[in-house]
Amino acid sequence: MDRWQSMRIFVTAAETGSFAEAARHLHMSAPAVTRAVAALESVIGARLFVRTTRSVKLTDSGSRYFDDCRSILIQIREAEAAAAGAYAAPVGSLAVTASPVFGEMFVLPILTEYLRAYPTMSGRALFVDRPVKIVEEGIDVALRIGHLPDSGFTAIKVGYARRIVCAAPEYFQEHGVPQAPADLKDHGVIVSTGACTSPEWRFGEHHRITISPTLQCNTHEAAISAAMAGFGLTRALHYQVEDALADGRLQLVLRDYEEDPLPIHLIHPEGRHAPAKVRAFIDMAVSQLRANRMLN
Repeated sequence: MDRWQSMRIFVTAAETGSFAEAARHLHMSAPAVTRAVAALESVIGARLFVRTTRSVKLTDSGSRYFDDCRSILIQIREAEAAAAGAYAAPVGSLAVTASPVFGEMFVLPILTEYLRAYPTMSGRALFVDRPVKIVEEGIDVALRIGHLPDSGFTAIKVGYARRIVCAAPEYFQEHGVPQAPADLKDHGVIVSTGACTSPEWRFGEHHRITISPTLQCNTHEAAISAAMAGFGLTRALHYQVEDALADGRLQLVLRDYEEDPLPIHLIHPEGRHAPAKVRAFIDMAVSQLRANRMLN
């Protein structure tokens, strides 16, 4: 097996944390992956992984070698793509991910416009309320709301999202309006468990309230619908309820206690080496998202 293929197997095993998972990604047998890594360790003269029965973990030497291998493989892909023209014009398929509501409201219109602009391209939209493994799931561009961990990916800030508390005016007429976060204990509260099951609501640095929900919903849309029906208060990102606030179906409360807005980023794993299909989508998405008043 040539060195390039061995490096590719090693990088895939490191990214997935499993020889068996790497074998599935590469359409190989698990023993073949094990042999390739062992041969690479023999040539290098150093252990690259600490192996257990359930997973594999990079050694210090393996971690340094992983960074170098990934850089080399990116350069090889660049050379091949450049020869085929992929870095001159968008070609192939583009996969993007975002949370369901944000994805449908903001990302999908951009993606469809992008596909109309580049008719030789195809697209894949993954809108889910869970952390997506960008490399492992074949994602080209991801949209993330919140503070980012240090992932090594390129991140471009495109806006902000405010976390707000709201309910229907009819609910407040019957139960009164909470004046401070502590008042929520006397109110019916609806929570969405789609992305987070924490029982704690934070209001800035000094107010943290443990919520005992009257109703739990597995989607934000369901929680917001229940709030509009007058069942209680819910917490949402402001863009999710913008129309309902504007037409009076929902009413905002506790505005003085809101935490700082959450940043919204577009992220992608290939940095300045991104192919034309990614660069073209990012250029379009950054321009449109930054210009959207709902995200400022």
